[in-house]
Amino acid sequence: MLKLKRIAIDTYRDNVAFLARKCRHYRPEEFQALKKIEIMNDHHHLLASLLVVDDDQIVGPDELGLSEQAFRRIGLVEGTTVSIAPAEPPESVEFLRNKIHGHTLDSGQIRGIITDIANYRYSEREIAAFLVSCAGFMTTSEMLSLTSAMAEVGTQLHWDAPVVVDKHCIGGIPGNRTSMIIVPIVAAHGLTIPKTSSRAITSPAGTADTMEVLANVDLSLPEMRRVVEECKGCVVWGGHVNLSPADDILISVERPLAIDTREQMVASILSKKLAAGSTHLLIDLPIGPSAKVRGHADAMRLRKLFEYVGDQVGLAIDVTVTDGEQPIGNGIGPVLEARDVMAVLRREPDAPRDLREKSLRMAGMLLESDPALRGGAGYARAQEILDSGAALEKMEQIIEAQGKAATAACVGELTQDVLAPCDGSVTAIDCYRLARLARLAGAPMDKGAGIDLFKKIGDVVSEGEPLYRIHACFKSDYKFAVNFAGEGSGYRIGGSA
Repeated sequence: MLKLKRIAIDTYRDNVAFLARKCRHYRPEEFQALKKIEIMNDHHHLLASLLVVDDDQIVGPDELGLSEQAFRRIGLVEGTTVSIAPAEPPESVEFLRNKIHGHTLDSGQIRGIITDIANYRYSEREIAAFLVSCAGFMTTSEMLSLTSAMAEVGTQLHWDAPVVVDKHCIGGIPGNRTSMIIVPIVAAHGLTIPKTSSRAITSPAGTADTMEVLANVDLSLPEMRRVVEECKGCVVWGGHVNLSPADDILISVERPLAIDTREQMVASILSKKLAAGSTHLLIDLPIGPSAKVRGHADAMRLRKLFEYVGDQVGLAIDVTVTDGEQPIGNGIGPVLEARDVMAVLRREPDAPRDLREKSLRMAGMLLESDPALRGGAGYARAQEILDSGAALEKMEQIIEAQGKAATAACVGELTQDVLAPCDGSVTAIDCYRLARLARLAGAPMDKGAGIDLFKKIGDVVSEGEPLYRIHACFKSDYKFAVNFAGEGSGYRIGGSA
């Protein structure tokens, strides 16, 4: 038997075990071919990748080290004795081979694969093989099975309300922080809206990153339930409540491989919303030359996929196509986006009009889910709630219930204005380039980093006038961002290239 030792190494999503080469109870050579072991103690089991250690100060001959992630998942205290054995390949690997060879899988086979992925029985290579094979060919029935399987493997929330609404944007548009305005409007009306949001993966800020400027978002499931019971809504990070955990694992492999098929996108989004207990869902589908969806034909196909799966799983879905030609709001990055959100909620004169209008329109569509509200009255009701101050009051209540941010985050003090190269008007803005620029400046890791926009499409500019301002917190990030902006501002003025 080996004694567990916690190793302070962050291995991201992977379970990693460390065994001394001079182990007194096992020969590491026996496990090196398979590279995975099963760790056992009564009812506790965990699969982990094995690394052999030559330094006795890291792992002793009577110890088994576990990375931070693995130690947390096994749920045992340091010093607990465990045994290990070579891990048997999951049974679902045979289904994976069938998919690789072009066969269509049934719901049971897909469920088997997803269950094993969620339980960390698959290596990254096997997950990549599954994703690539699905990207090559996936039927609508497989997409439906994938959605249901991901929703059912993990936590499933149930709410004591006949109507539970939610909203999701497929992403790609910087500053599009409508959820933080929609949630307090809808909750102030009386509908339940438990919003679980993501942190940024490739963008300058996710909704959870921006909300964290104002309040605690790392809530446990009981804490989230308490906030929703008190406030009718919340804006929290979904990582702690274990909704569709297989989806998070799949995404971590998809991103580096740039795999983003429409079928996998639909399954990913809807599995999360099903697990969250939603009954009505509004999908924001921005279209633009640098957005995820570039044309109306692609948007139509994606809308049909959402509607098909929604009908099959009993989720009422409304898809709205929105303008994705430029950023929404004036700020890109957590602090700057939080500033815009609160400006809209406080009804400040200089609050970004595009963020206010889009939020009202989408909040109105969600309010139409209320049987007590007359048809067509959603927008007017949303406007009434916002203009009366009820939405601001609800947001302040949600912030207090989740826990106000301990320290106030400030905008980055290292700044550089990017200037117009000539006279004219702004004819195009590259959303992808501005998002990348904001990340180079340090967002979202540095909450105050990002871009403050001064000009939008259609605005008239003079040569030398600021188009936007870069904010950074560290000199190295500041240098990266300024150099990148120097290679191309992301703006097109008049007819210039």
